[in-house]
Amino acid sequence: MSANSSDLPLNIECFMNDIDVSGKLNRAKFEEFCAELLAKVEAPLRSIMEQTRLKKDDIYAVEIMGGASRIPAIKERISKFFGTELSTTLNADEAVARGCALQCAILSPAFKVREFSITEVVPYPISLKWTSAADEGISDCEVFPKNHAAPFSKVLTFYRREPFSLEAYYNNPKELPYPDPTMGQFNIQKVVPQPSGESSKVKVKVRVNVHGVFSVSSASLVEVVKSAEGEEPMETDTPAKEDENKMQVDQEVQKAQGDDQKEHADKKSDTEDMEASEDNKQEEKKNEPPQAKKAKVKTKTVDLPIENSLHWQLASETLNLLVENEGKMIMQDKLEKERNDAKNYVEEYVYEMRDKLHGVLENFVSEADRDSFSLKLEDTENWLYEEGEDQQKQVYIDKLAELKKLGEPIQNRLMEAEERPKALNELGRQIQQYMKVVGAYKAKDELYDHLDELEVMKVEKQVNETMTWMNNKMNLQSKQSLSQDPVVKAQEIQAKTKELYSACNHVVTKPKPKVEPPKEETPAEQNGPVNGQEGSEAQAGNPEKGQAAPENTEAKLPEMDID
Repeated sequence: MSANSSDLPLNIECFMNDIDVSGKLNRAKFEEFCAELLAKVEAPLRSIMEQTRLKKDDIYAVEIMGGASRIPAIKERISKFFGTELSTTLNADEAVARGCALQCAILSPAFKVREFSITEVVPYPISLKWTSAADEGISDCEVFPKNHAAPFSKVLTFYRREPFSLEAYYNNPKELPYPDPTMGQFNIQKVVPQPSGESSKVKVKVRVNVHGVFSVSSASLVEVVKSAEGEEPMETDTPAKEDENKMQVDQEVQKAQGDDQKEHADKKSDTEDMEASEDNKQEEKKNEPPQAKKAKVKTKTVDLPIENSLHWQLASETLNLLVENEGKMIMQDKLEKERNDAKNYVEEYVYEMRDKLHGVLENFVSEADRDSFSLKLEDTENWLYEEGEDQQKQVYIDKLAELKKLGEPIQNRLMEAEERPKALNELGRQIQQYMKVVGAYKAKDELYDHLDELEVMKVEKQVNETMTWMNNKMNLQSKQSLSQDPVVKAQEIQAKTKELYSACNHVVTKPKPKVEPPKEETPAEQNGPVNGQEGSEAQAGNPEKGQAAPENTEAKLPEMDID
């Protein structure tokens, strides 16, 4: 009826005493039936306007979402209340879920999102009450009013001579969805009076965190310590005095730097002014009469323990027991998962090997071994669904190891049959390469005439031995069937290839020594200097003038630049 205002048929089969009911109903008639429920829509809207202290003219747009936003009667009443058209640009089904996901990402340190300003509020007003010694009664104070920003902290100051307690509660029980407004009691302990007998100042910090949970986070006692008049300062007070002087100096320096930045004055004149002012101050201090020493007052802050007694909160022993039980259950789940995984590994291996025995592994196992292994796999499968349905993890591990003891040799034969030809080809390629080098050396090839004859003979011997070993292994392997273990494995061939490379490669790749071109002989006599070499020839011809050469060179530098 939300999409159609015409009369719609209404049928109810077997409504009572096997009698069927039929009729017609339209939207207008249905809204008359729901008039009392629809009238409740405006109450929360008025409450929102009162709490926010806004006028209808201050509202720019009204966005509605949720399942009720599809009901024409609801949309009509909201639009009539605000006097504006409603906006439905957001996805009515996903808007709240997306907002919750965004808020979770903002609170989580593992995600980085754009900066959004979201202000949480306290939904119900929170108050504190305590026993007042002055009024000889109970005093209370509203700490966080309704719609107060959260998270937020406040510091309350009390004057007490002995420990006291604070009781937190919601001061408007009618708005609560639960009948008991009490939140709990917070006992401030170890409160003592001042040495003079006066009441001590106690500062209590209350806080509503980002989750909306109220707590008394800390309490501290401010202790006043006075020293007698005329008393000389103790040595232990000197560091404090130095700190005070240091703070004053830092403040003066900061102030002087600020004045310098504003006025851009000359540093020398500022220094002279400071010296002059210090001299004047010293003279004034000399002329003033000595003053009596005043008593020093110091304060010391002492943290106080707080005992929480919250309503509807588990005791620490019960909470620890539940946490311990939770850890045990997590461990049990982990062990159960590992047990199931071990069982699944056995089952997977049974199915995998059963198919491969009549597939890719058929040529690598004898008929007798295949029949016995197939029978073993069938027995294991039956065991899994009967006695082995619920066994310990180690039982499945042992069963899998027993099966692999029979299956792995067959799989290794397949792997060797695939890898052995590749390894033999690589070994044969290196043998041919080194044999070509030896043949070129014997043919007096210029590329290898620089090699040492003894080393080349060693290379030839190593190549011949490797070739003989390879041919021997290949002949033996050709006589073996695929269902038998190989005579030589790919790993052995690779090791032989590495051994041949280490023994021969550094010999055959030895670089040919470079031949230096003959030096050109300079003529003994020349008619004059050539390319400005007069100074060097004079120095070579007459060693005694070697020390004067640098000076001449420096003198000739302009002429060389001109050239």
